[in-house]
Amino acid sequence: MGLKEIPTVSIPLERSDSMKKIITFTLCFVFIVTLAVAQDAAKIQQSIDKAAAYLRTTQSGTGGWVTQRTTIGPTTIILAGLMGAGVDIDDPMIVKGLKLIETSTREDGGVYTPDGFLQNYETCCAVMCLAKANEAFKNKHGKEPYKDLLVKADKFIRKQQHTEENNSTKPDDPNYGGIGYGEMIRRPDMSNMQFFLDALKANGAKADDPAIQKALVFVSRCQNLESEHNKMPFISQNAGGLDGGFIYYNQPDSEGEKPTEGLRSYGGMTYAGLKSMIYAGLTQEDKRVKAALNWIAKNYSVTENPGRGIDGLFYYYQTMAKTLDLQKKTIVEDSEGNKHNWQDDLSERLISVQKENGSWVNDNSRYMEDDANLVTGYALLALALCLPQK
Repeated sequence: MGLKEIPTVSIPLERSDSMKKIITFTLCFVFIVTLAVAQDAAKIQQSIDKAAAYLRTTQSGTGGWVTQRTTIGPTTIILAGLMGAGVDIDDPMIVKGLKLIETSTREDGGVYTPDGFLQNYETCCAVMCLAKANEAFKNKHGKEPYKDLLVKADKFIRKQQHTEENNSTKPDDPNYGGIGYGEMIRRPDMSNMQFFLDALKANGAKADDPAIQKALVFVSRCQNLESEHNKMPFISQNAGGLDGGFIYYNQPDSEGEKPTEGLRSYGGMTYAGLKSMIYAGLTQEDKRVKAALNWIAKNYSVTENPGRGIDGLFYYYQTMAKTLDLQKKTIVEDSEGNKHNWQDDLSERLISVQKENGSWVNDNSRYMEDDANLVTGYALLALALCLPQK
């Protein structure tokens, strides 16, 4: 069969010129945007490379990063940040760190420092780290070397939750569904809760998992919102502060002078609370989610941990990044209608305060944020989520 004659369309000269201008403008715009994105990504990658170079100099001979209280927790956070930021799974720094985590696994399935008091916290962080390592190994080598360890660690952290089965905690108990640091500090809080849920999700748990649904009971009771889900006594004490944000613990000290942090909502816990509710399957139609989103819109910031100033600032950054990334959000609209590209805002802020040696450190020592190793790990977790998706 012969080729059919292709019909032609005659375009008037004026329209043809206009079309050329539109096409030229569009191509120039796309090129400029693409170039800007590439330049931003290059700046972020340069910052990540500086941080990785710094961490090579501070890694101990045993493979960990030592802080004043613990080694395993910060080491897993740093490793997760490095791997998330693209450092190769076969990099000697990663290999040494993972070996330390692997050899820190205990007979009960936990991954923690012997005779310590952070068994749950350290194990949850280890699960997040090893799950990321397994994914990287699978992508590169087609195997998952930490699969069995993750199964055992999952069983361990589930046993730490305050439930009927684990320690006869009843649903009307304020601690129900919550989780603490470990055997010596059983009191639950929202910080340990978010690491617990991060670990469960990293291990493949779904929203309807009983542990996640029980966790939602505790999470809801830490929100400054009166509802059928929260009848805690602090609600009546905080009539002027029911703003939809989250507090650290649902039996707070009203003066805020104890570790329970007080009645005031703040950024790190509000993003942790929102992320936890999303993990549990709540949508934007739920009043709890709406209230948390409204609080975030009123308190959007990358210069402070809203409600706490610079206390826990870098912990706040990584929690904020994880939560907004989970929502697949690029733009956050604040309560005044201003639109913020959070990835641009956060990456620019982090790059601007990075030290010459590649590290980050908080001027405020609270929550161990005067430790450059730990804080650099937090910063890497956040920066990795600011990189353009490939």
